[in-house]
Amino acid sequence: MKIAITCNIRSDESEKFMEWDEYETIEAIEKGYINLGHTVQIIDCYKSDIENEIKKFKPDIVFNIAEGLSGEKRESIVPELLDKLNVPYTGSGPKTLINALNKAKTHKLLDKFNVPNPRYYESKKPLKKLPENFLYPVIIKPLFEGSSKGIWDKSVVHNDKDLFTVSESLISKFNEQPIIIEEFLTGREFTVAVIGNEDLTILPVVEINFSELPKTANPIYSFEAKWIWDTKEKPLDIFTCPAKLNAELKHEIETVIKNAFKALSCRDWARIDLRLNSLGKVNVLELNPLPGIIPDPKANSCFPKAARAAGYNYEKMLDLILKTSLQNKYNTEKMKKKAKKNN
Repeated sequence: MKIAITCNIRSDESEKFMEWDEYETIEAIEKGYINLGHTVQIIDCYKSDIENEIKKFKPDIVFNIAEGLSGEKRESIVPELLDKLNVPYTGSGPKTLINALNKAKTHKLLDKFNVPNPRYYESKKPLKKLPENFLYPVIIKPLFEGSSKGIWDKSVVHNDKDLFTVSESLISKFNEQPIIIEEFLTGREFTVAVIGNEDLTILPVVEINFSELPKTANPIYSFEAKWIWDTKEKPLDIFTCPAKLNAELKHEIETVIKNAFKALSCRDWARIDLRLNSLGKVNVLELNPLPGIIPDPKANSCFPKAARAAGYNYEKMLDLILKTSLQNKYNTEKMKKKAKKNN
């Protein structure tokens, strides 16, 4: 089978490119699929004429992990093109990628499908006081950034002064991008990797151990935690996988995960972040339909970590994602159209 890998390869370590993948990750994906017997071509979407490369290579399917560079629709660009070209691809479609990146749209869809999530408020301006029905503490985030960008240790605020300072800083730093304020949930936090469609395989749950952060740090997986304090050279022992869960909590997590995946119309694979509220109830923080899959275990990449705990090495994980994608109804329909056209 011919597989194209659509991606963005990180050219430097600046914050601008932090959502992009390092070449080592792309190389590991390429090697994995070659070892599985496939013919592979890497398409760096920042440097290539994507449409021309796809037409020349004529892939049977595209393994898509292209993040794009800017704007709230950046992750949808490649899937939109592939839909236009009638080319099958792994992962969610354009609408899901837009809705998952925009935190307010995610909340609205979760509310529509009665999936528990924190109270939220969207604003285009810095806030001098809390919206009605909110109490401190709250957490402030940019509306459509990923990889913990803009989620600083100081983003958890406890008073009006810090509310204004942080909200003003975020709007300024991210070029007038709106912000979202969420009630800050104080319970345990988990991230859950899933593979599937109608039948979801929920991989072992990963728990984030905030006790491993510096003593003065807020209990969040902030930008500092992800990119400064937790490094490959000095990894924090911040994740437990599988998490220690009683039967009731495990069942609740699995139910919420399935409902959230369905609410945003995710396909094939995703990673979903959860946190318990003060009553111990599971809430969805956000969904990531383009999860990171760094191959090096020292990098603390949660999707491969969960896969390893389930007994899948990197190659088997890639194979499972591919086989899942080939069986989803969107790709099977594309393959039927392609076969009909060729006959």
